[in-house]
Amino acid sequence: MTAATDRWERRGATLHLAGYDVFVVDLAARSESGREPLLVIHGFPTSSFDFHLVADDLAVDRRVVLFDLVGYGLSEKPDIAHTVDLQAEVAVELAASLGLDRLALLTHDYGDTVGGELLARQMEGRWSVEVTRRVLANGSIYLAMAQLSTAQQLLLAMPDQRIPDHAALDPDLLAKGLQATFSPDATVDPEELAGAVAMVTRNGGQSLLPRTIRYIEERRRSEDRFTGAIEHHPSPLDVVWGTDDPIAVVGMTDRLRQARPDATVTLLDGVGHFPMLEAPDRFLGAVLTALDRRS
Repeated sequence: MTAATDRWERRGATLHLAGYDVFVVDLAARSESGREPLLVIHGFPTSSFDFHLVADDLAVDRRVVLFDLVGYGLSEKPDIAHTVDLQAEVAVELAASLGLDRLALLTHDYGDTVGGELLARQMEGRWSVEVTRRVLANGSIYLAMAQLSTAQQLLLAMPDQRIPDHAALDPDLLAKGLQATFSPDATVDPEELAGAVAMVTRNGGQSLLPRTIRYIEERRRSEDRFTGAIEHHPSPLDVVWGTDDPIAVVGMTDRLRQARPDATVTLLDGVGHFPMLEAPDRFLGAVLTALDRRS
């Protein structure tokens, strides 16, 4: 672990949700604004730590709740099938345990898919929490357009089972794989990359990667459900996207705009797949503008 990840761990607590121990960071608003809380859902293969550079500024006038998906970061890492449904159930139980009946969503990468499942449940009448607005960041919402990395393809080619720790992806290779998703123009502190990798490898998490990546197969099978909910949920939609993402290519934003013409799209030039790490100030500004925009 790194000094930054240690600090992040101290800021959170573990809650038992959907049958598993889940790491949660619950940041109180620093001013009384009456704004709805913000629920943040991270992506694969990292954790809520991705947002540690922007979390406090997001919480200036709104409560911000972040959590690590099961199998990720500081949450429990069981040897089970890691389904979208499980992760959505964690979010549902988290909102209930914290008394959240109204919130905004900020999602990234795999979090976009989990958010899509939450929106689908709400439209079906299975989740009573009001989603006031959404901010969606780089994720493969249209999988046919995604340019999956070599590492992702190798993991998907493996059996859906935990692999021995000695055969798991080397942390240095994991770091190189994450860095390859950054824009060539981005300058990211090596400590930030080290922290992201430390969260993946905590408690042998790298051995679970062939299991946790199966969300891509679920996305392929059920894209109409997940992306359909993203496109059709009535709450206002903002998109904040790094244009240099080599996996979730920027063309996805054009397709989403066709399906959802009222969406507001903010493109971050010279930024790749992890805008909150590569350009935290620009990402923060775009997200705050989105959250504060009048409907």
